[in-house]
Amino acid sequence: MATVLVKELIEAGVHFGHRASRWNPKMRPYIYARRNLIHVIDVRETVRGLLRARKYLQQVAQGGSLILFVGTKRQASDSIQREAQRCGMPFVSDRWLGGTLTNFRTIRSRLTRLEELEALRASDELGTYSKKMQSALTREYRKMYRNLNGIRAMNRVPECIVAVDPKKEKNAIREARKLGVTTVALIDTDSDPDLVDLPIPGNDDSIRSIELIIRLLADAVLAGRAAAGDFKADVPEGPAMAE
Repeated sequence: MATVLVKELIEAGVHFGHRASRWNPKMRPYIYARRNLIHVIDVRETVRGLLRARKYLQQVAQGGSLILFVGTKRQASDSIQREAQRCGMPFVSDRWLGGTLTNFRTIRSRLTRLEELEALRASDELGTYSKKMQSALTREYRKMYRNLNGIRAMNRVPECIVAVDPKKEKNAIREARKLGVTTVALIDTDSDPDLVDLPIPGNDDSIRSIELIIRLLADAVLAGRAAAGDFKADVPEGPAMAE
């Protein structure tokens, strides 16, 4: 298993770090070498971090707790949404709204507005508004849908968050640490591993690298839910957004 995993990780380019000039010295234990001014991540450390994270996520999912997937950078957005939906967990893939965790009640109230707009669009009432107002309501709906759809069924603060690139998701990591929410993150050579509870050292800019790591973590969540006899997703995909 470990040999096959190492091969997959290397093929996905997980071992390619950032330019050496951009490194965070705290990542030294996870770096294998420097090649052509680029740091090469020790894949053995990636495997260790990945196995620890998978074991933890499986336990969390088996216990029935929520896991929030977070990845708003362009390379991570699609993978985060797809894999979170596949394992039935909430996600943030477009923009982290300040207070998503620390001001959870207010965020939940905004979901009520999203539901109001969806009900309005589904009825004939929208046609009674002026074209200018219809346009404004449509813009409001699309913006709220992008920001809130992934967490519409997150009815409580999650047990942990899974993030891609803690530098990019610093606000999410900060809120999680403030509340004592466990953090799991794919972390490159330019980040501070001390800010993450379960770091997975690896390339957080490559689409293939991100897809592989997030897929393997989602598989662990599914395994945990299956062990608990829970095959039904708690977080539905939600209605499709109109063009």
